[in-house]
Amino acid sequence: MMLRTLCRTGSAFLQTSQRSVPRLWVTPVQQRWASSLPMNTVVLFVPQQEAWVVERMGRFHRILEPGLNFLIPLLDRVRYVQSLKEIVIDVPEQSAVSLDNVTLQIDGVLYLRILDPFKASYGVEDPEYAVTQLAQTTMRSELGKLTLDKVFRERESLNSNIVHSINQASDDWGIRCLRYEIKDIHVPPRVKESMQMQVEAERRKRATVLESEGTRESAINVAEGRKQAQILASEGEKAEQINKAAGEAQAILAKAEAKAKAIRLLSEALAEQNGNAAASLSVAEQYVSAFSNLAKESNTILLPSNTGDISGMVSQAMTIYGALAKTSPRTPAGGVEETSEDLLSLSGSPPEQRTQ
Repeated sequence: MMLRTLCRTGSAFLQTSQRSVPRLWVTPVQQRWASSLPMNTVVLFVPQQEAWVVERMGRFHRILEPGLNFLIPLLDRVRYVQSLKEIVIDVPEQSAVSLDNVTLQIDGVLYLRILDPFKASYGVEDPEYAVTQLAQTTMRSELGKLTLDKVFRERESLNSNIVHSINQASDDWGIRCLRYEIKDIHVPPRVKESMQMQVEAERRKRATVLESEGTRESAINVAEGRKQAQILASEGEKAEQINKAAGEAQAILAKAEAKAKAIRLLSEALAEQNGNAAASLSVAEQYVSAFSNLAKESNTILLPSNTGDISGMVSQAMTIYGALAKTSPRTPAGGVEETSEDLLSLSGSPPEQRTQ
């Protein structure tokens, strides 16, 4: 009976003391997923992902784990309830000045988690306010190190730097910053107009560069085509000259073979009977033909002294032939003498007198 009366008195005392204790992590803007401060009913059930900080006679005693726990009435009291879940905090919009003196309006979202409920309860009075202020100051300091262009290009590195700076300061509070994300970045209207003009100028520059590169490539292609055409033309001319030279060489060989064959036939004909007479007749015909063509192609004429003496010219030609025949080993001596006598009989005078 006395124990029941003592429990009721302790419960009433805890209810009156609970009204004067402010609820942690609950603000008019955000509501944290944490239980309200419970009464000491001796037997307590702690939910999962929550840590209850218990004080005994106003001094920290222990942290209740999830599940079944027992407390002593009047002496033990649940002083803080901390949520171990990941907490999302909206960082209010603030102004910051970049390295190139541009004023920016920027806000973000902070993700954190309580790792040590003891430090979170006794290390700082208002963890949410402390982390929010730390995130704002860190964001301003990090933005002051970057220019406006780098702020837009290096948002990931900026977020990681802010997280690193927050974690260095919040270790004593038992809080771990997991992520920081920048939501919106607002620039002044004039700066936005200048950025738009810069983008348009950059696009025009790219278009001009692309057009010039296209013109250059076109000129290179035209020059390369002309070069290839000249090379092909020269190779064609070279092949034509080679073919022409080969044709001329073959023609010369054919003429030489024909001439050699004609000389063989002529020599065979001269070796036969009455060959000298035929040779004399041929020489006379050629003489008459050559004499008939005089003065047809040029005005300069060279005439022998005995132009009308055809027999003398024939006799002289046959004399030269006879002298050449004597040096040939194929012609027998008797044949040469007979040929000389025949030539002398045709001419009617000795060669010495005809020569003079």
